Amino acid sequence: MSETTSDTPPDRLSVDPNSPYYDADVLARNVGVRFKGEDKTNVEEYCVSEGWVRLSVGTAKDRRGNALTLKLQGPVEPYYREG
Repeated sequence: MSETTSDTPPDRLSVDPNSPYYDADVLARNVGVRFKGEDKTNVEEYCVSEGWVRLSVGTAKDRRGNALTLKLQGPVEPYYREG
């Protein structure tokens, strides 16, 4: 990729379009998240500096139609997936 932007994802990112941390351009680059050394595919939001991820829990929805989430503390490593 010959992007002029940084090759490191932002400190905080959300997949919810209503969140102030949502960034469609960054998400289009296929961001992956490693949490406690394990790749996670159900990350709704993360924050590297605060050391947490918010993971969706199953297919359950809250009363507003958003996925139910669980906030976990630990080392977070976002990266751009190849291809």
